[in-house]
Parts: sequence; structure tokens; C-alpha cells
Amino acid sequence: MDRGDYEAAIELIRPRAERGDAKAQSKLGSLYESGRGVTQDSFEALRWYRLAAEQGEAHAQAKLGSFYESGRSVSQDDAEAVRWYRKAAEQGDAQAQSSLGSYYYSGTVVPQDSAEAMRWYRKAAEQGYAVAQCNLGSLYAKGQGVPQDDAEAVRWYRLAAEQGYAKAQNKLGSLYYSGSGVSQDSVEAVKWQRKAAEQGYADAQLLLGLLYSSGKGVPQDFVQARMWLSLAAVAGSTAASSILNLYDTKMTPNQIAEANRLAREWRPRKP
Repeated sequence: MDRGDYEAAIELIRPRAERGDAKAQSKLGSLYESGRGVTQDSFEALRWYRLAAEQGEAHAQAKLGSFYESGRSVSQDDAEAVRWYRKAAEQGDAQAQSSLGSYYYSGTVVPQDSAEAMRWYRKAAEQGYAVAQCNLGSLYAKGQGVPQDDAEAVRWYRLAAEQGYAKAQNKLGSLYYSGSGVSQDSVEAVKWQRKAAEQGYADAQLLLGLLYSSGKGVPQDFVQARMWLSLAAVAGSTAASSILNLYDTKMTPNQIAEANRLAREWRPRKP
């Protein structure tokens, strides 16, 4: 939809929202949050989400929880975030279920409980929510709240990775590299690390750089190695920063210049 389409939609939605229609209020909140058809306004988005949430609209409750969790346009309040996430989660909202699971996993304002985290992650994961699928995979990989099972970790990571979720792609690539829960395959490791790295995921950029350096799963290429390590360092990887200087003795000035050029010109890709 172009802006004109959204503006036309708002003309239909706003009167319903002003009459108290919770679905319309939630939709109007989404449009103000994204700036589609209106000037982006997080405070106005929050107002409409709250009106809908107080009527029991699950999506708005989940969004209100996320505003309280992040402190966006409202004072940060984890207890309020949990309260709204729980209301939405109990109605089956996958994002809220996943977020509530994360609160139980960390033990923030609720008792730390990996089994309860697992329960909420699973509910969201079974609806296809990629973040929860990845988190569920991590619990299986670590054996937290469930018996340790690398094969199950691989299964859930793969479901999230195939949706383009970079963290899961990175995790799946690492399991292929180590051969945990799956046959060891450096080529597959490179494939999944590359997918995550191309989205700008620093851990994957680091590992892809190291794979190019070692020539595992890909022809050895110090220019590509340095490029990916440089990108990881810029993205905040301290490990990449500490490794970079080691390449100066392995590369010619022209190779270093080429790697730097590639890093400057690199742009992230959408999944």
C-alpha cells in the first residue's frame, strides 16, 4: 500500500476507533507507531493501544507490554510489561507469549523459572514465532527447563532460521560447524553464517571471517576474512577487534586496502 491507501484506510478506521471499536483502536495505534498514512507518533500510538488493551484486545495488550518493557513514550516498568504481556499471552498472542517467556528466563520481576520460560516459548514457537523458536532451541541446547537435546535444538533453530531470523541462522551454523545434533558440515555452517552475517549480525560476521581465514567450508580468502571481521568489529564484536591486527602480517597493503573498501561499501540485506 502507498501513503494514499493508508490515508484512505485511516479515514475509515478513525471514526470506528473514536466510537470505541477495540480492533480499530489497535489498528490505528499500529499506523501511528509505523507512521503509515500519518505522522509517526509513539505517544499517539501508545494512547490508542491503551484504549484497545483496556478492552481486552490482545495485540494491543502485547504492544502496550512492549512499550513498558522498552520505556518508549512511557516510564520503563517491567512489572507493567509483564502484566500486559500476560493478558495477551493468555489470549494466545505469540509475541506476548515469547516476551513473557523471556521474563521467566531472566527472572526479571517474576521468579526465575526455566520450565515456565520453556512453556511460554513453546506456545509461541508452535505458532511459528521465530524469536520463540530460536529461544526454545537455546533451551534445548543448554538443557535448561528441559533435558539437553542438540537434535531438538537444531530442529527449532532451523524453523526460525528458515524464516530469516539472523540469531537462529548463526546458532544453526555453529551446530553444523561443531557437528552437534547434526552431521558436521562446514559448507552448511558457512551457508547459515553467511545468511546471518549479510543481515549485519555481528557474531555471524565474526565466525564467517574466521571460516574464510581457515578455509573451512569455503576457499581460504584473507581479503574476505578481514572484510567480515572489520564489519563485526564495527558492529561491536570485541573478539573481532582483537583479531584484526593479526591479519596485517598475513596480507599485502593492496589486499588490506581491498578488504577495507569492501567493508566500506557493504550494506546489510533483508532476509
